[in-house]
Amino acid sequence: MDLKSKIRVIEDFPKKGISFKDITTLLKDGEAYKYLVRELSDQLKNLNVDVIVGPEARGFLIGTPVAYDLGVGFVPIRKPGKLPAETISYEYELEYGTDLLQIHKDAIRPGQRVAILDDLLATGGTVLATAKLIEQLGGQVVSINFLIELNFLQGRDVLQDYEVHSLVQYED
Repeated sequence: MDLKSKIRVIEDFPKKGISFKDITTLLKDGEAYKYLVRELSDQLKNLNVDVIVGPEARGFLIGTPVAYDLGVGFVPIRKPGKLPAETISYEYELEYGTDLLQIHKDAIRPGQRVAILDDLLATGGTVLATAKLIEQLGGQVVSINFLIELNFLQGRDVLQDYEVHSLVQYED
């Protein structure tokens, strides 16, 4: 199946010059969504993954069905103040300023094999912060998987220490 054909591109959203990749058109297509989950599960099935981690919010939409399909747990990465139990945080650089992500302190056990799933690889900052949180808890990031990769933003360069896969590529 051509997943790229299921993604709506909206020019000049959220601001002029941005070409937004809207995955809601793929998600509402049951056949395409099922295909996406199967493709991602197939990439991970031989890696002995213990848990899937996904950053909010679209990482939840990609990661939870794959975790279910593989029969493993799912751990959310959230913005500050969204997780109820004790957390650890990781601050990372944005183009203008910083941002912060959190994970429950007991979400990952030392030695667990973790796959990170998200919808889009752009500059790589959010997913790198996610990987660092997992590693702070003693987890091993065995794979990072995306639906979409924006090659022109070179986010893969930031993630060069990790195994990275994407299903759909955009060159510009």
